[in-house]
Amino acid sequence: MKISLPAAVTKNRILWAVLLISTALIMTLVLSLSQGAVPLSFSQLWAAILHQGDPTNQTIIWDLRLPRIVAAMIVGAALGMSGALLQGMLRNSLADPFILGISAGAGLIVIVMITLQFFPIAIPFAAWLGAILTSAIVIFLGRAGSGISIERLILGGVAVSSLLGAVQSTLLLLAEDGRIQVALSWLVGSLNARGWKEITTAGPYIMVALLCGWLLARSVNVLALGDDLAVGLGVSLTRSRLLIGGVATLLAAGAVSISGLIGFVGLIVPHGVRLLVGTDHRFVLPLSALAGAWLLTFADLLSRIGAVELPVGSVTALLGSPLFIWLLYRRSSGLGNS
Repeated sequence: MKISLPAAVTKNRILWAVLLISTALIMTLVLSLSQGAVPLSFSQLWAAILHQGDPTNQTIIWDLRLPRIVAAMIVGAALGMSGALLQGMLRNSLADPFILGISAGAGLIVIVMITLQFFPIAIPFAAWLGAILTSAIVIFLGRAGSGISIERLILGGVAVSSLLGAVQSTLLLLAEDGRIQVALSWLVGSLNARGWKEITTAGPYIMVALLCGWLLARSVNVLALGDDLAVGLGVSLTRSRLLIGGVATLLAAGAVSISGLIGFVGLIVPHGVRLLVGTDHRFVLPLSALAGAWLLTFADLLSRIGAVELPVGSVTALLGSPLFIWLLYRRSSGLGNS
């Protein structure tokens, strides 16, 4: 299927969107590398990147800030594309792995493995299984007749998240003191002390899922046309939704396995990208990954520049909650899409 859009307008919008987001990401990356508890000038930063100058600055850049920033970019890209996939598949702007409880399912598995000290290398795959199971439960709760009610889906996600949160709290009460602080950092969503180990463990899963998600753009576009038209075009709704949902949950689970529960990135980013380039998911999906990488890097920068370092999950919640309330208001006023 070919989507007909004004070629010149589309190319210009895409070019400007890529330029805008890439410039913002590069600027934020430089600021993130130079700012922190130990501010570095540009000359000090450049020398440290080249493994020159003060050894302390080199350690700060290569062992502390750079892996944290890379983790933020990977997690942000995963959450951004995951949200875009879910919103396109469900044809609703309120879909998000955090709101639908998918992240909570992955988070529970991570907490279990942390408290019981299971093999760290298995965390991403185990988190994906937890996210898949949670997704199936939430979708079952969201069924209304022959379709899915987004309101019931959200309520089901909130209910499942609350239940899993209670289980997580119980596990924390039973955990050893040395594991509680580690587990709490996952629950609130944090990039503090994230290093190359976490990146190399979950990064390959996420990179493969990002590529697969982009390749599913055509299927998402067809589903966005409506079930009847999609079936008329010979598309298997069940297979397409399983593939899209599976990739979206793998992205969310991979993000959780690195940073813990970070909300609203998957909600905010696709909205902004669609405002820039329209609704064609061939462009929305990769740009959502790029914009998600920028947003979480920016949120991590904001979390570190104050007198007290905040969990990045708290910053994204402060940024995303007002938008979510506004979207709910638009839907209740009959202004949003169902």
